[in-house]
Amino acid sequence: MKKFMNKVSRKANELALRTKYALANHKGEGFVDSGVKILIDVVIGALLLGGLYVLFNDTILPTLTEKIKELFNYAG
Repeated sequence: MKKFMNKVSRKANELALRTKYALANHKGEGFVDSGVKILIDVVIGALLLGGLYVLFNDTILPTLTEKIKELFNYAG
């Protein structure tokens, strides 16, 4: 039982030390920094998707459908 209590005590002390060091650590990034990064990623992603949507609808799909119609046009 004494071994068990020593082990529990040692684990509790380790947890207390890790918590103390984590709270004293000031080099982590804040919530505002993470929020701004996520917002920038979402905006850039939306712009890329919008650009691809315009490119496919105006350039690629009409050309593709035209080539497919020509491919199946057996009359000439």
